[in-house]
Amino acid sequence: MATTDTSTHHQVHQAYQTLHIGFTVLPILAGLDKFFHVLTDWNQYLAPFIPQTLGISATTFMMIVGVIEIVAGLLVWFKPHFGGYLVMAWLWAIIINLLLIPGYFDVALRDFGLSLGALSLARLAEVEVPAHASERMREAHA
Repeated sequence: MATTDTSTHHQVHQAYQTLHIGFTVLPILAGLDKFFHVLTDWNQYLAPFIPQTLGISATTFMMIVGVIEIVAGLLVWFKPHFGGYLVMAWLWAIIINLLLIPGYFDVALRDFGLSLGALSLARLAEVEVPAHASERMREAHA
């Protein structure tokens, strides 16, 4: 079954929009929850030596993580190419942390899958953002 360029572009754009919105909203929500612990007690996912080495409490460290995640979500919204790579790298840091805690390998595996989504967003943004900027320019001059 042959697909036209227009429908292929539409499908690519839908995939990009899904990842763009998801990787904006979800890090912001996870970041906010670091302050409220509605979804879970986030401190359980932190390797104990990290706050000990830094000389701060796990709660304080996770609040800093929350701020970083909120900023990362906002960067994804405004600069999806850069933000996608940033979220991917952040997820890899989280994976390393999780691999240091027995019993969280399944969560590390899930986060690896999420990092592939963030990479896909960054790669799609290389094509989608310039394409839509060109379309807006054509529409403005029409």
